[in-house]
Amino acid sequence: MAQTKRKRRSKHRGNAAGQIEARGRTGRRPTEDETRKAGRQGTRDARMSKPPSWRSAFLKAALMAGLLFVFISVGVFGQSTSVTQSIVLCVFALLFYTPIAYVTDSFVYKRYLKRKQQSNS
Repeated sequence: MAQTKRKRRSKHRGNAAGQIEARGRTGRRPTEDETRKAGRQGTRDARMSKPPSWRSAFLKAALMAGLLFVFISVGVFGQSTSVTQSIVLCVFALLFYTPIAYVTDSFVYKRYLKRKQQSNS
């Protein structure tokens, strides 16, 4: 007798409360790469779906200004500066970085929405 090419369908089973529950996954186990990609995609979508905010832009700018302060005070750039000069420079950098971070976030968010809309269409 010839074998059929149709795949088996998983059965749905009802429980005592009358709810129909689908059986668990019966096929092959997903590979490590497949599970990793699925996990990353979910977190990426959650992160990208948030609209940009000035608070997040300020926090990013504060982090970069803090790193700049550390690099200046350690003397990575080869110049010795006083603490007050480095603080003034970092405050200026914070004021400069915040709008740049907001514009960058809004650009990435708009591009994400456009791609998502094109994939849904």
